[in-house]
Amino acid sequence: MIRHIPKSQQGYGAFNGGEIVENKPIGFPQDHSSIRPYSNLFYWAHARAVTDSTIGLHPHQGFEICSFVLKGDIRHYDTKLQEWRPLTAGDVQIIRAGNGISHSEWLGKDSEIFQIWFDPGLEKTLSQPPSYDDYRSEVFPQYTQGTARISTLVGEGSPFQMDAPDIEVFRLDLSEGSHVQPMEAGKIYSVYVLAGDPQIDNQPTQTSDFLLISDQTQFDIKADSPAQLFIIASPVQPGYRTYGQLMMRR
Repeated sequence: MIRHIPKSQQGYGAFNGGEIVENKPIGFPQDHSSIRPYSNLFYWAHARAVTDSTIGLHPHQGFEICSFVLKGDIRHYDTKLQEWRPLTAGDVQIIRAGNGISHSEWLGKDSEIFQIWFDPGLEKTLSQPPSYDDYRSEVFPQYTQGTARISTLVGEGSPFQMDAPDIEVFRLDLSEGSHVQPMEAGKIYSVYVLAGDPQIDNQPTQTSDFLLISDQTQFDIKADSPAQLFIIASPVQPGYRTYGQLMMRR
């Protein structure tokens, strides 16, 4: 089963009068995204800096806040580290917000990031102290399979550690040709088209499209020109009550 969400059906946000703009495959209610939290994914924003800009200090609790640097350079500050730390394209950071942390971000002009919130089970994490890690691009394993170069950001061989269970995160760089992506039973695959216009299971896509794929053993990707995909595999049923599920009951 495939659900296709083009950019026009995603949420929208902005900071500092439009200095940073976002489309949000999974947004807050006020963002008017057609997708609400599912699995242990709570929030997903693709942010782009129109000019150098800083998002001021703001608090988080419970969630794991992951920033995947897609282009350019960013800097991060939080109340645990109490210093600014730089990250560049390919790097990943995680804030395990625990019982409370505040942070601020600076994005350089033309930089792009995914900020994705994972729900590790707030009933557990809200009583834990916060922690933070940076992972540099060179630590993530890569391999080639046919026409695809696959980077494992979270999963087998990656040093990335998180509390949210059963998460895998991949980046696929595809040259012209076909690729078959296997799927694990009991997981939903969230696919973001970073670049290009590949066909996914014969469905045409374009840059910034978002797809949810489940109840299949694989999906086929055909690229007539180079393309890039960002894929998260997460459990259909995380095995605990997520905050998203609790919100749906209200």
